[in-house]
Amino acid sequence: MEPAIEVQLASGHNDEPTVEQVCNWAAAALAVFQDAGASLTVRMVDETEMIELNTRFRARSEPTNVLSFPVEALPGLPEAEHPLGDIVVCPSVAEREALSQGKKVEDHFAHLVVHGVLHLHGHDHQNDSQAAVMEQLETDVLATLGIKNPYQTV
Repeated sequence: MEPAIEVQLASGHNDEPTVEQVCNWAAAALAVFQDAGASLTVRMVDETEMIELNTRFRARSEPTNVLSFPVEALPGLPEAEHPLGDIVVCPSVAEREALSQGKKVEDHFAHLVVHGVLHLHGHDHQNDSQAAVMEQLETDVLATLGIKNPYQTV
C-alpha cells in the first residue's frame, strides 16, 4: 500500500518543489515508521499565509520555514485510516535559509518535509535528548535520499 500524500502548491514561489519531489521526501520519512498506509497533506504557502498560521498556532507573528499539525485520532475511524496530519512549508523562507547556510535549496526542502513528517509521528526537539533523536532520524532518512547531513558544518 502506498502512502496517500496530498501536495498543495499554493505559495506562488518560483522555486517551489514539485509534487513528485514532496511525495518522495515524505514517503522516505514514512518508511522509517513502516507507515506505508499513511495519509497526510503537505502545503507550500506564501509568507502571508505562514505568518497567519504561525501567529494563530504559535503566537509568533513572523514567517517560519515549516509547521506540522498532527491530527488526533478520530473516533470510530480504524487506525489504518487515520490521517497523520498536515505539514506547511514556506518556500521563500526555506530558500533564504538554504542560501544563507550554504545548502542546496532542494536538499533543504527535503529536510523540512522529513522534519515535518517526524513531528507528525510524535517526535520533537524541545530538549537536547529529543533533538538528538530527531536529528539522527532526519539524517538517516536524508541519507536514503542521497542528501548529506544537514547538521554537519563544513
